Amino acid sequence: MTIKPITTLLFDFDGTLGDTNELIIASFRHVLEEHFPGRFQREDILAFIGPSLRDTFSSIEPAMTDQLIHEYRTWNIANHDDYVTEFDGVSDTLRKLHEQGLKMAVVSTKKRDMVERGLRLIGIESYFETVIGLDDVTNEKPDPEPLLLALERLDRSPEEALMIGDNFHDILGGQNAGVRTAAVAWALKGEEYLQTFKPDYMLHHMTDLFTLIAGERP
Repeated sequence: MTIKPITTLLFDFDGTLGDTNELIIASFRHVLEEHFPGRFQREDILAFIGPSLRDTFSSIEPAMTDQLIHEYRTWNIANHDDYVTEFDGVSDTLRKLHEQGLKMAVVSTKKRDMVERGLRLIGIESYFETVIGLDDVTNEKPDPEPLLLALERLDRSPEEALMIGDNFHDILGGQNAGVRTAAVAWALKGEEYLQTFKPDYMLHHMTDLFTLIAGERP
C-alpha cells in the first residue's frame, strides 16, 4: 500500500497555535471560585483544558451547566485579547506552509467565533481555508465528525491529512478519522502525557513541520 504524501494540515487552536492556557485557567478560576470556593486548584483545572465546556461543567454541577458556561464565556470574551499570544514560530511557519501550497484548517472544540477572534488577534486567519468550531458539528473531537467536515470542505482525503494538537481529543480524533496525528510537546499537559495516546509524530517546535512534511513527500 502506497502512503500518500501529506498535503493537508488540520490544527487545533488552543494550546497548539494560540497560547490561551492562562486565559482558560483564569476563566475557569473566576467561575469556579465564585460558586465552589476553595474546591478547585490550578492542577484540578488542567484536566478541564480540551473537553468542551458542556462536558466539563456538567461533570461538576449538572443543574448549573448552562449558567456556568454563560459566566465562563462572558469573562473569557472580556479578557481574551489581554491573554492570547502565539506560540513561538507559529505565524512564520504557517506563512511558509501556505506558500508551499498546503491546505490548512482549524478544528476546535470551542465556538467558531472565538476561534476566529484568536486567529485574527495573532494575524494568521488568512492561512486557513476553513474553521470548524463546536457550533458547526453535532459531535466534537474525539469524534471524527469535525475532522471529516474540514476535509470535505478542503476537498481532501484522510489519507493525505495530518491532525496537529495538544490534547488527547486531537490525537484520538485524528485516529478515529483515519488521519495521521502529531502532538505538540509545548502542550501544558506535557509530552509524556501525550505520548500515551500514540501520536504518529511529536513536534518540539512549529518548524518541525517542515522536516516532517518533506520526509513524507516522494
